Amino acid sequence: MSKSSLIFIQHRGASAPCARLIASCVFTAGTMLAGVGTAQVQQPAPSAAPKGPPAAQVQKSEPALAPPGAAVTPPPSWQQGRSDTQQKSPLHPFSPHLTGRPASELPINKLKLPAGFKVEVWVEGVPEARSLALGDKGTVFVGNRNLTDVYAVVDKGGKREVKKILKGLKAPNGVAFSKGTLYVAERGRITRYDGIESRLDNPPEAKVVIDGLDPTQQPGHFWKYLALGPDGKLYFNIGAPGNIVMPNYMQASISRVDPNTGVMETYAQGVRNSVGFDWHPTTKQLWFTNHGRDWISDDMPNDTLHRAARKGMNFGYPFCHQGDLVDPDLGKGRSCKEFDPPAAKLGAHIAPLGMRFYTGKMFPAEYRNNIFVAMHGSWNRSTKQGYNVMRVIVDEKGNTKMEPFLEGFLTDPQADPPMWGRPVDVLVMRDGALLVSDDFNGIIYRISYAK
Repeated sequence: MSKSSLIFIQHRGASAPCARLIASCVFTAGTMLAGVGTAQVQQPAPSAAPKGPPAAQVQKSEPALAPPGAAVTPPPSWQQGRSDTQQKSPLHPFSPHLTGRPASELPINKLKLPAGFKVEVWVEGVPEARSLALGDKGTVFVGNRNLTDVYAVVDKGGKREVKKILKGLKAPNGVAFSKGTLYVAERGRITRYDGIESRLDNPPEAKVVIDGLDPTQQPGHFWKYLALGPDGKLYFNIGAPGNIVMPNYMQASISRVDPNTGVMETYAQGVRNSVGFDWHPTTKQLWFTNHGRDWISDDMPNDTLHRAARKGMNFGYPFCHQGDLVDPDLGKGRSCKEFDPPAAKLGAHIAPLGMRFYTGKMFPAEYRNNIFVAMHGSWNRSTKQGYNVMRVIVDEKGNTKMEPFLEGFLTDPQADPPMWGRPVDVLVMRDGALLVSDDFNGIIYRISYAK
């Protein structure tokens, strides 16, 4: 596929592929839900560069007025929800280096951890490395959002080798593994690949678990995170189709599907965009990260961490954000008391993505059952923040305390771009080490501990 055949949406820190042909990315206002004006057309694909700032930045200036009768290109979806005073804002998302960058060109030595911990490059050359899953034989499976492939990282003679095992998929962001089967969440479906770990060079044909998860083909938060719950069901997000819009019955939710029957049900509602969740090792309750809306202010609303103690909870979107902020556009006549509050406010526009409870034995005992959260970092903020991995301490009552764990990706909060790397997902390995993916550079890091 040539780069010229793609058009892109820029949203929440990267550009996301919409379709193979430009014509297929034209949406009509009739397909959009309440709260969305005209549909958003995606922006041109960036051409990655090995050095310097991101290869492509979204257009910062306002488009010139078209002559009467001329076709007008709607603004990109990430601009939806801007107020009149924000129309000339220079804020914009940041594009990843889709071809990756060599670790030798990056300031890895700038990364900081608590005493006793060590970070190193585990593997490079995994284009736009995002969601991680661990196979029974130690294979690490890696999904991505803007590209079309799934990768496997294997140990070969003491060295790690990156294999492209699946091709031609639509935004295969979510990956999960259980009992010999790899599950992949694409834009509109979830598929399974049985026995794939023994057939990495000749993968089996995909079997569809469920399809039709993106019937409207709208822009917005269409990429999916995927995880297998303690009940044996696959959990996945269906994000809101825009920044602040009225979702349909499937959107702005976390759902689950029985991988054996294909029966789907909604588990939690009012979730604008969750791209990471896990279950508490003791209580077995679902915890997840969530992105607040853009274009209210630098400090509002917070992105959040939630605990879904039971099926059927509603966390407020699009009427309420961060548990106590009524939306100025769609929240009129509503109260945040109608909805379930978050377990923690994480900070404004920091884009929390993957999260895992730490269940390994390598780290000190006080880290056991803590949450590690990958903060992708802000773009909708004048002074950028995030771009790190945070440790969240959870007590027996579900109260939380947050502190920095892995820092050093953020170089200058006022610069464009402000960082040299962006954490996306975390994965606890069998030896207790913690892997961290970085989609900006196509690198996976390994964090270990020694007294």
